[in-house]
Amino acid sequence: MLMQRRSIRTISSATLLLVSLAACRRVATAAAAAYRPRSRQITVTTVPLLVKEQQALFPFLKSAFAKGGVLDGKEVYAFSPSTITVVEGDTIQFTLINPEDDEHSFVLPDLAVAMHPGTITRATYVARTAGVFPIVCAVQSHLPMMSGQLVVLSAALAAPAAAGSALPAARK
Repeated sequence: MLMQRRSIRTISSATLLLVSLAACRRVATAAAAAYRPRSRQITVTTVPLLVKEQQALFPFLKSAFAKGGVLDGKEVYAFSPSTITVVEGDTIQFTLINPEDDEHSFVLPDLAVAMHPGTITRATYVARTAGVFPIVCAVQSHLPMMSGQLVVLSAALAAPAAAGSALPAARK
């Protein structure tokens, strides 16, 4: 008899868990359906941080860029901004600015754009899948420093209030 009660409780608990998971999945699906993907205009600029041309300004760079120095064969650049956050399904209209005299590139999964010296380049990217994706410059001497990330938020998490879920809306 005691075994039967435990079995019934176990089955009831498992059933309740499965029903709860199904309800959460319906709320997430409804929230994802409620989010309307947007077109986002994002400007990214290349920025020199430590480059050979700065040796006169910063004397310590002479030894850093010298043969065997910590920056031998490297220059330190960055993307600004280096972290970009969008929502799954959004279309990103990138404006990529390279004001410098060095060649760069802007590389994401499924997108590689050359950034020639002194140019503005435009590119379009659709954030199809939620996750965190690396952004890099493919110029070997700029790696690993010239990097960033594209954070793609789940559409299901972006619009829970729009789907009428019980999840609290974000406060302003």
